[in-house]
Amino acid sequence: MLICTSALAENPAPLEPGSESLSHLDSGTWTPTGSLNTFRRSHTATLLPNGMVLVAGGFAPNSVLASAEMYHPASGTWTPTGSLNTARAEHTATLLPNGMVLVAGGLDGSLNVSASAELYDPASGTWTPTGSLHTGRRWHTASLLPNGMVLVAGGVAFSGPFASAELYDPASGTWTATGSLGTARCLHTATLLPNGKVLVAGGGGSSGTLASAELYDPASGTWTPTGSLHTARREHTAILLPNGMVLVAGGYKVVPGGVGHPLLLASAELYDPANGTWTPTGSLNTARGEHTASLLPNGMVLAAGGFDSFNALASAELYDLASGTWTRTGNLNTARGEHTASLLPNGMVLAAGGFGASGDLASAELYIVTSDW
Repeated sequence: MLICTSALAENPAPLEPGSESLSHLDSGTWTPTGSLNTFRRSHTATLLPNGMVLVAGGFAPNSVLASAEMYHPASGTWTPTGSLNTARAEHTATLLPNGMVLVAGGLDGSLNVSASAELYDPASGTWTPTGSLHTGRRWHTASLLPNGMVLVAGGVAFSGPFASAELYDPASGTWTATGSLGTARCLHTATLLPNGKVLVAGGGGSSGTLASAELYDPASGTWTPTGSLHTARREHTAILLPNGMVLVAGGYKVVPGGVGHPLLLASAELYDPANGTWTPTGSLNTARGEHTASLLPNGMVLAAGGFDSFNALASAELYDLASGTWTRTGNLNTARGEHTASLLPNGMVLAAGGFGASGDLASAELYIVTSDW
């Protein structure tokens, strides 16, 4: 877990007294649901076509996990499923068009950066090895492209961040190198845009925290620079909004001259694919990094948990695109960061695992929208 040793909020924007109504404050609540069978953080969570959620790998106290389990929304319970062939954390998981889940990279049980990849078959509940990445990596991104291939970009090994990218072809089970990023980066975000291109933004580079952003074009297999973020950031969130814009929020950046002492961010900004520029929008009420962001059925974005300067957060807030503002919503029952958040078919958000005041967590809870704005 990357907890800051020193942090300051960048331009936090608390609401003025009286500026939020009770309906805003009560617009959502968190309810405990069944606990995971295993404490875990830095795992992955994938919503399957049958409405269940597959959680795989991650860190547990003093170990890297190979175990996986399924959440059943109807019963609110978790059931063990087949274990990964390779224990891993800080990996990626991608739902393929054929309903299988591709897991790639991460740290293995010996704390080595892994190049291995494997496929989960929901029909049999088993994992099968598939072609290995050309480059072992962690803290990378994985994006399902419109053509059914998976783009893995950036990441890091012990030698530093990568600029390389590669494509996974489900038909052949192999990886092919594709154009390299203009800037080596890890802990960035990758967002598939409506035009089929992938927007990569921010992250950590060899010279510090990055503000740069670039676009991957599947048609040409090349990366092109686009407008830079107003604020360099890593371990932030990025969400594609219904209007086609991308909302980036929170994260950390390194203070000049203060390596190892990241600045905690409350700022947020919007990327417009039409002109390739970023525009500042309302700041989070609470600066946070390593949180989750979920697009709700009503078009709002739920930011939940994460870390402040030293501690896990229980607070959550909603972004309203119409006003460009964030409003506090119900607090998580358990403060957590490095957790996962999955939007369920019933419109609820499942937050699972992570790291809290007591250490690694097995608890899970559901966010329920209780009123519309």
